[in-house]
Amino acid sequence: MENERIAALADRRPILRRRVFLYLTEFFAGMSVMAVELGASRLLAPYFSSSQIVWTIIIGTIMIAMALGNIYGGRSADKKPDPDRLYARVIVAAIWIALIPVLGKYIILGISGLLIFSVSSNFLVIAGFAACMVSFVFPLFLLGTVTPSLVKFATDNLEDNGRLVGNLNASNTIGSIIGTFVPTFISIPAVGTAITFLIFSGILLALAAVYFISSGIAVRKMKKLPAAAVIFLVCCIFGHNNSFAFWEKNLTYEGESVYNYLQVYEDDERVVLSTNVLFGVQSVYLKERGLTGMYYDYAMAAPFMAGVNDREELSVLVLGNGSGTYATQCGRYFTNVTVEGVEIDEKITELAKKYFELPENVKVTTYDGRAFLNAVDTKYDVIMVDAYQDITIPFQMSSKEFFTLVRDHLANGGVMVVNMNMKADREDGINRYLSDTIASVFSEVCTVDVKGSTNQELFASCGTGLKEMLAEQVSKEKDAELAAMMQEVAKSLVRYEGGNRILTDDRAPVELLGMRMIDDLIREEVEHYRKVYKEGGLSALLEQL
Repeated sequence: MENERIAALADRRPILRRRVFLYLTEFFAGMSVMAVELGASRLLAPYFSSSQIVWTIIIGTIMIAMALGNIYGGRSADKKPDPDRLYARVIVAAIWIALIPVLGKYIILGISGLLIFSVSSNFLVIAGFAACMVSFVFPLFLLGTVTPSLVKFATDNLEDNGRLVGNLNASNTIGSIIGTFVPTFISIPAVGTAITFLIFSGILLALAAVYFISSGIAVRKMKKLPAAAVIFLVCCIFGHNNSFAFWEKNLTYEGESVYNYLQVYEDDERVVLSTNVLFGVQSVYLKERGLTGMYYDYAMAAPFMAGVNDREELSVLVLGNGSGTYATQCGRYFTNVTVEGVEIDEKITELAKKYFELPENVKVTTYDGRAFLNAVDTKYDVIMVDAYQDITIPFQMSSKEFFTLVRDHLANGGVMVVNMNMKADREDGINRYLSDTIASVFSEVCTVDVKGSTNQELFASCGTGLKEMLAEQVSKEKDAELAAMMQEVAKSLVRYEGGNRILTDDRAPVELLGMRMIDDLIREEVEHYRKVYKEGGLSALLEQL
């Protein structure tokens, strides 16, 4: 009896007899799910980073949505096998996805604003999970109903239902594969995250339109379709803006690369590169050509430790070249130094040349830092590791195996310098783990805190006497300003005694360690505003903000 009802419905919806349309529905549903997942990562990254923690939250919430959608879709199809309801759900999912670039950023900031005053730990996890649940779960829940519903509508006998189910799942999987590659390598780099959401929303809307129009009920019965088309057009008008920091009016540059959200802003004194809009910056370049007191000035102690004033030529490799501030400063102050950089994000290198005055004679290779070391046999006098940003620390560049590789690429008397940007006094902080790991590889390790920032510079060598070598070389320095700066570094330099907190390729929980530091930094920042609110109420808080 039920099969007869389905057959009668198929007679009234002749497009359902064309299995190619069913396969197309599965294909585009699978493609859209993966596109939304990747879009979600890019929408969240400027606010919460793109760490493994954020990816775990995204994948987990999406799997929850898909599982619930599968359950509901199967039960709904058994109870009332009506394909009109399925394609109506596709329309609702399409409109929700179209609304994400319009409202998503406001939802994320609103959730963050509510939680930042009430959550004292695991802020990134809780805020990221809440943002995912509100923004992405519902449309993917609706798309999760597609497969069980189509199986119900398409199966009219038991002879070939296995092959049919296999083909439907294969179509969904192939769509998911393409939906993984297209946003990452084509649409997001070319037109941005916002338009990528709109593209896949439009595909789903067009799919549903084909179904209803071919069935002759688009106007007579399906009133949602014209309304959906109007909402989609409105979203196209107001949702194509790729600005994540929409409150900033004077950004020099804002855009996206394959790897990062990128933001450049400047004033009369400095140029700043950031990959996050809520906390942390990656590079600060002061337009004044003298010493700046920034971390890259402190890191210039490494060439002195390697004997720069007694050498005809000294080679420097920067892993994580970024905007090139360290390379630029070394070139300005050392005439006998050649600098080579490695940067995985080619777009950052382009910005470095355009906005940060990266010298043309600095060769930059677009590659992963560790993979680069594995590919070359060259030895360097100084290797600068500057690949850490907020909690997005590449674990493969934080392990004992990595630092062993760095050591093996240092010439005799060579020095490694590491810029660590989450300084803290707590014993379980990420910097303590990194320092212990480095101390297990190098015979001498020294650290110095950068005044006025959360940065800490670490120097490591296979020999001994880093402080003594620095003092000796500074005494030979002819530039009085640079010599004075290095004397300050020498005074603050502390020898580090290694412990047993060792990070390895097998075990390097850098995201969790970094998240603890982010919690501490947020707690310190928020405490001031909590006091203002407690003493003066909401009006005083708004005045402070």
